[in-house]
Amino acid sequence: MQVLYARHHVKVYRFVLRLTRNESTAEDLISEVFLDVWRQAGRFEGRSAVTTWLLAIARFKALSALRGRKEAELDDEKAEAIEDTADDPEVAMQKKDTGDILRKCIAALSPEHREIVDLVYYHEKSVEEVAEIVGIPENTVKTRMFYARKKLAESLKAAGIERGWP
Repeated sequence: MQVLYARHHVKVYRFVLRLTRNESTAEDLISEVFLDVWRQAGRFEGRSAVTTWLLAIARFKALSALRGRKEAELDDEKAEAIEDTADDPEVAMQKKDTGDILRKCIAALSPEHREIVDLVYYHEKSVEEVAEIVGIPENTVKTRMFYARKKLAESLKAAGIERGWP
């Protein structure tokens, strides 16, 4: 069950999140999905891929939750009391500039380091998966990751970005 959850929970969560558009609902439903999978594992007949079976259960759960959810109406007083946590224009611009600098620094990495960073951070692949995809040993992936992060930190520092968002 741990392997099944580890392998599929992100994909199922994202699917449910796209349907419900609510993170807490999606988190609750993902737990229910895998609990149902645990309970119904004996009923899986193998007529479809495991992912298909999981997504079908998740879809049913999400649609049921959407049908049962009643949207609370906001009155003007409640609406005005909600704090605006969005960035002000200056912070938004700083983040955009930082993102541009980060993309340029990543582009300046060697192709081997850039490939590892792309697979790990943008495609969320594990060290084992990256090793399989690239066709190199896991320790080589770890070494390349170490040096890629080191070079990236140096490039970002040279560009005036110490760490994180301003």
